[in-house]
Parts: sequence; C-alpha cells; structure tokens
Amino acid sequence: MDITAIYPGTFDPVTNGHIDIIARAARLYNEVIVAVAVNSNKSPLFDIAQRVALLEEVTANFDNVRIVGFDNLLVDFAKQQNAGVILRGLRAISDFEYEFQLAGMNRRLSPDLETVFLTPAEQYEFISSSMIKEIARLGGDVSSFVAKVVQDGLIEKFNRG
Repeated sequence: MDITAIYPGTFDPVTNGHIDIIARAARLYNEVIVAVAVNSNKSPLFDIAQRVALLEEVTANFDNVRIVGFDNLLVDFAKQQNAGVILRGLRAISDFEYEFQLAGMNRRLSPDLETVFLTPAEQYEFISSSMIKEIARLGGDVSSFVAKVVQDGLIEKFNRG
C-alpha cells in the first residue's frame, strides 16, 4: 500500500527530536511530507522560508521526505497532498490530552485521515523548540539538541558569537 504521511508543525526551530521522528517515519511510509505551518497564534523566531530551508538541509539525506510550507487547515492540506496519515510526536503524557483532542477533531473533519502518534527516542523526550530558543537566547550550548546549521541560525538570531 502506497501511503503518504504528513508531519505538521511549526518547527521553530527543528530539533533532533523532530529529526528522529522524521527518520522513523521515513522508514514506515512511502513519502513523508514535513508540513511547516504558518501559525498566526505564534510569533516564530525563524520565518517560514527559513524554517523550510533549515528542514530541507537537515533532511537532505532522506529520499522520501519533502518539506512544504502551508497556511490552511491541516485536513485540507492533507487532501491536497493525497496524504492518508497525520503524524504527531508525543514527548510526554502532558502532550497526550491536547494531541488526543486534535486527532479527534481532525477525524471529525476528515474521517478518512488517520492520526498516528510516534514517540521520540529516549534522549530526545525532553527537547522542545521553545526550550532550545530560551537556552540559545541566554547564550547556552544547544549543540546536542539541534543540527549544526540550526545552531548557527540560532547564534545568528541572538547575535552570539
């Protein structure tokens, strides 16, 4: 069966936890579309073009992964991309309630679209983009949490040398 999965998020910035989910999804599905969301409820550090470019760079070694920005309803975007699965990452039990509600709403809006939850490898369970930004903003070392290109982008954003 030929299945396309969508892994949506703001990816501001993309972390090693995100990359772990992408790598495992790339083994499970024929195609994985990493859908970079324009979220008007958030004020991203990196604009959509920068987030797409960073993701393209850190996923370049995956032949079946495509990076696409989107600004419409996820279920509509999934239909446009002929995707059958929405991938969501769960780091901790605290993520579950929100993700469960989101999955239920998406199922109601598009009954043919399945939501699949993946958990990151143990070493990435605690990583979040907002924590990474805070550490970088305060001049901390984020090299074990993000790819070098992302670390360089954070340093540039926060004017740290």
